[in-house]
Amino acid sequence: MVEKGNKPRKEEVVTREYTINLHKRLHGCTFKKKAPKAIKEIRKFAQKAMGTTDVRVDVKLNKFVWSRGIRSVPRRVRVRIARKRNEDEDAKEELYSLVTVTEVPEGFKGLGTKVIDDDDE
Repeated sequence: MVEKGNKPRKEEVVTREYTINLHKRLHGCTFKKKAPKAIKEIRKFAQKAMGTTDVRVDVKLNKFVWSRGIRSVPRRVRVRIARKRNEDEDAKEELYSLVTVTEVPEGFKGLGTKVIDDDDE
């Protein structure tokens, strides 16, 4: 029923900003598994949001999650997820998602999902 474009929605290159509530996703998790599980949950969120199985987590995001140790993971994280074309010719998928951390100056109140740019290539 999509009549706007000739290709499906999951095929386009797009960048969006999301706030991920890690606190609810890690509730009841063992202390020594919190930070690794947080990274797995961020990957899972990006897979669901962008529809790609290849999700790459940025080094700065990893450092941000681990910044307070393995057990004191930040409650929320603001991330920018970019769906990009895979330049590698022997890749299984043509698109991948890159997840990077975004600076939040004051609080997370009132921040919704924000589309950054819509590049149709």
